[in-house]
Amino acid sequence: MTAPIRVLTVDDHPLLREGIAAVLHGQDDMTLAGEAANGIDAVAQYRALRPDVTLMDVQMPGMGGIEAIAAIRAEFPDARIIVLTTYEGDVLASRAIRAGAAGYLLKGMLRKELLETIRAVHAGRRHIPEAIAVELAQHHADDVLTAREVDVLQRVAAGQANKIVADGLAISEETVKSHMKSIMAKLAANDRTHAVTIALRRGILPS
Repeated sequence: MTAPIRVLTVDDHPLLREGIAAVLHGQDDMTLAGEAANGIDAVAQYRALRPDVTLMDVQMPGMGGIEAIAAIRAEFPDARIIVLTTYEGDVLASRAIRAGAAGYLLKGMLRKELLETIRAVHAGRRHIPEAIAVELAQHHADDVLTAREVDVLQRVAAGQANKIVADGLAISEETVKSHMKSIMAKLAANDRTHAVTIALRRGILPS
């Protein structure tokens, strides 16, 4: 008999963890090794349990999923981690893959693709949903927003006028306008609202 795949589930929503546990319980080739509710717990649980596959949420209090992936992979380079998220954005997917994720799974696809993805990643394969793979291919050559441009756009998304953004970041209004011009060019946006919409869709800004 082959040993079952030991799975660590990391998500701050208990109901989601319970749902995944129930699905795993019905599989002969999988078992739930443990659970964690945030990135800090995930790193500690990984050290203690050494699971075969880890399911990692992205948005969590304290340490988020991408930071946790990077921390785990720095200590355990062979760790096989699947990102669980509601975000379809290519930027978020790209960050997760760079951090070391081997799989990317939208929470809305769990019922259909969870088990297949766990088995694929455990076997050493990558698993990226086709729609996200297409987005990654479309935007692979795009200029990425700088950290300051993301700061500016987050404040614009919150409804702040240029003067308020400038005061909050201790820069001039002209600099804010210059940043917005660069942001709109990089995102191929028609105006500020369009830039925010694109940034949310692509995962540049958290929704």
